[in-house]
Amino acid sequence: MAAANAAAAALSVHELRKTYGTVAAVDAVSFAVCAGECYALLGPNGAGKTSILRCCLGLTAYDSGAIDLLGYRVPAQARLARQRTGVVSQMDNLDPDFTVEENLVVYGRYFGIDRHTIGRRIPELLEFASLGQKVHARISELSGGMKRRLMLARALVNDPSLILMDEPTTGLDPQARHLIWERLKQLLSRGKTILLTTHFMDEAERLADRLAILDRGHKIAEGTPRELIRAQIEPEVVEVFGEGAVEWARNRAPSMSSRVEIAGETAFCYVTDATAILRELERRPGLRHLYRPANLEDVFLKLTGREMRAEW
Repeated sequence: MAAANAAAAALSVHELRKTYGTVAAVDAVSFAVCAGECYALLGPNGAGKTSILRCCLGLTAYDSGAIDLLGYRVPAQARLARQRTGVVSQMDNLDPDFTVEENLVVYGRYFGIDRHTIGRRIPELLEFASLGQKVHARISELSGGMKRRLMLARALVNDPSLILMDEPTTGLDPQARHLIWERLKQLLSRGKTILLTTHFMDEAERLADRLAILDRGHKIAEGTPRELIRAQIEPEVVEVFGEGAVEWARNRAPSMSSRVEIAGETAFCYVTDATAILRELERRPGLRHLYRPANLEDVFLKLTGREMRAEW
């Protein structure tokens, strides 16, 4: 998809800066989200993703910059903007004292939607979330995946134009994650716009039309997943592991690879043509290997590093 035109964007963020004490959580970040696309913000924990979402919703005051959400200036017109926005937060904030149905009714009332209108919408929302049989269930009776799907259904009560989702599949098993992905694709096919934060590379690669990679409050890359992979990384990767893999990688791999990275007991060999290195590995049965195309995770780790870091 072509680069978003800020004037026609569903969401435009320009030179956003937010500090906490001496720490710049968000440092001069700009991006625009086109209507009808899924745009993802990727980054390690503490990269500034959640801070950006909170600023966009007018829930956190920012130091400088400008935000335009669905034609409204934030924070001055944040309340009007939120009327047309759906939000799926990172943490479960469902009301445990209410049933599934009651959670939707109460949330709809925040938007001034009358009970009759909400009542008409609930069956469709629960069917969309695959929770039709749980209408009278208490929140404590739901699995983690069911709660996430209910939060998605709740975010759609006001029929929003734009949906902001903060780490929507964190903590879910693979089956639940895939079901959430399927529902998000359905929303995009209906013309909804999605801004998604995630640290799951496969999630971004499957869902996002475009994405920005954030690190320590800065935007360090932006583009479609394929554009970023093509621009930032060699096309083929050979992962080598097993006893002696690290020693082999240090002594032999550099002459056959464009770049070698070692993480723990695994060597990542990035190559344009893997023929030579695969022939070499055939003569070393003690070494195991995985040969694959480069992916978004390789780009992410190249740009942000493999080391664990403390969150600010």
